[in-house]
Amino acid sequence: MKYLIIIEKTNTGYSAYSPDLDGCIATGETPEKVEQNMREAIAFHLEGLQIEGIDLPEAQAYSTYVEVTV
Repeated sequence: MKYLIIIEKTNTGYSAYSPDLDGCIATGETPEKVEQNMREAIAFHLEGLQIEGIDLPEAQAYSTYVEVTV
């Protein structure tokens, strides 16, 4: 499965979340580490949903950039 993750720079490294998976977040010192941690967090999150008998959410979020004139 593929889920969009949003990665943001913080004062101490990076944080990430997936708009399709409420409460599923991760942090890391580098972009590569936060991506790795997020993969693990998503797998753990989805396993938990399966154990609870909850249907896995389908990915619906997407990203794009928009141009604005200032």
